[in-house]
Amino acid sequence: MSTTPTVLLVHGAFADAGSWSGVIAELQSHGIPVLAPSNPLRGLASDAAYIASVASQIDGPVVLVGHSYGGALITVAGTTENVVGLVYVAAYALEEGESLGELQGRFPLSSLVSNLKQWTYPVPGGDPAVEVTIAEDAFPSVFAADVPGDVTKVLAAAQRPLAAAAFEETAVAAAWKTKPAWALVAGADEAINPEVERFGAKRAGATIVELEGASHAVAVSRPKEVADLIRDAVRATS
Repeated sequence: MSTTPTVLLVHGAFADAGSWSGVIAELQSHGIPVLAPSNPLRGLASDAAYIASVASQIDGPVVLVGHSYGGALITVAGTTENVVGLVYVAAYALEEGESLGELQGRFPLSSLVSNLKQWTYPVPGGDPAVEVTIAEDAFPSVFAADVPGDVTKVLAAAQRPLAAAAFEETAVAAAWKTKPAWALVAGADEAINPEVERFGAKRAGATIVELEGASHAVAVSRPKEVADLIRDAVRATS
C-alpha cells in the first residue's frame, strides 16, 4: 500500500470533473496519485455516500478535496476510515446538522442566488424534481470572472445542474472535527460569499490560504496555487 495519499478531487455544482484538469496535471507532475470522479449532484446524502464509497475502495490513505458544493460532500464523506485530510477549495464547510441554505443565510447572499435557472427532471414513481443551473449570460461574472471568455463560454454550455433539494439537506457528520483540514478562500467569489468560505474554514480549524481576485472557478484560473495547497495537505498526511 502506498504511503503517499491519493488525492480524490470532488467537483461542485455547475461544473464537471474536467474543471480539475489543470490541478490534476500539476499534481501528477509531482508524482501524486489523483482521481477525479463524476459527482452525481443529486443530493447531499446520496452524493456523499457515493464519494465515501469511491474513497473506501482506494488502497491506502486518501486526501479529499472539495470545490464549492463538493466541500459539503467531503465534510460528510470524510468520516471514511482511510481519509486522512480534507481540502476545501472555495467551498462550503458545514457543521453537523447544518444545510447549505442555513450556512449561506447567515451572510449577505452572493449574486449566484438571483441568477439561477430552474429545470425539472423525472423521478421514478414521483413528480418531477427541480434542478438548477446558472443563467448562461450571468455565468462569466458569477462563476468565472478571471477565466478567458472563450473558455468560460464552454464552461457555461457544459455546466451540470444541481438538484435544488441539495440546498436544504443537512450534513449528518462533520469530518473536520477529527481530520485535519486546509482551505482556499477565493477572494472575488461571486458564487459563494467569501465570508461563508472564511467562516466555515475557521470553524473547521483549517489552515487557510486566501487568493485575492480569484473567482469561484479558481481551480481553472489558478490551478498551480490550488495544487500547492493540496500538496501541503499531502505532505502533512504522508
